[in-house]
Amino acid sequence: MPVQNYGVLKGIVLEGRPERNADTPHYQIHMIGEEGIHYRIAVNVMSSSQQSEVLYMADENFNDTSLSALLAMKPGYTRIDKESSIPGLDYVRGRLFDPSLMKALPFDAAGPNDDLNDRLDAYIQKAKTEKAAVYIYGSRFGPENTTDKVFGFRPENGMHNVHMNQGNEDKPGNEKDWARDNGIYHDGGILIQFDSHWTAVFLAFLSQSWCTDERGYPNGTCTHDQLLKNAGAP
Repeated sequence: MPVQNYGVLKGIVLEGRPERNADTPHYQIHMIGEEGIHYRIAVNVMSSSQQSEVLYMADENFNDTSLSALLAMKPGYTRIDKESSIPGLDYVRGRLFDPSLMKALPFDAAGPNDDLNDRLDAYIQKAKTEKAAVYIYGSRFGPENTTDKVFGFRPENGMHNVHMNQGNEDKPGNEKDWARDNGIYHDGGILIQFDSHWTAVFLAFLSQSWCTDERGYPNGTCTHDQLLKNAGAP
């Protein structure tokens, strides 16, 4: 079953906050969508297994036919389903980018601009400064009648699964079985509409397969390492 409450959030950035000491670190984004409605976007910067880096790729001159539909969006969350005029993202089928260009990055490293928190923060701070429209693809959580644990607004409300949501191996009986999230055209991502260009950020896990069937389940052994090998990487 694909991730629940899949859709896209349009808004502007109020704050970006890296996490480097949490058990399961995320890059946290505080956004406002429709007037008065606050959202927290939790972006994975490390695998939940705590054993794997996250694959990252940014296209600073992104262009796709789906952008025209986004321009017509009103601020706030829009659910994406079969009746929606806004297509979902699909890393495998959408030809959005060359997946062999993705690189595994640590969530924390000593130098500047050399970890995933640094890379995400650079784009989000630029979007904040320029008041650029930001589009978050993923699944919505909330609203809940609680206070947000990171930014303190109420009600708690936001987006997660801002990454590839297919190609997860089916592991019955395993509490870490992410196969339940598999689905085509249900991938997450971040698109930023600057004045002169669009920037897109795509994220995936090293454990995910890039060969998937029409349910989004692995259909072959097309791993990221194999993609790099096929692309001629050393």
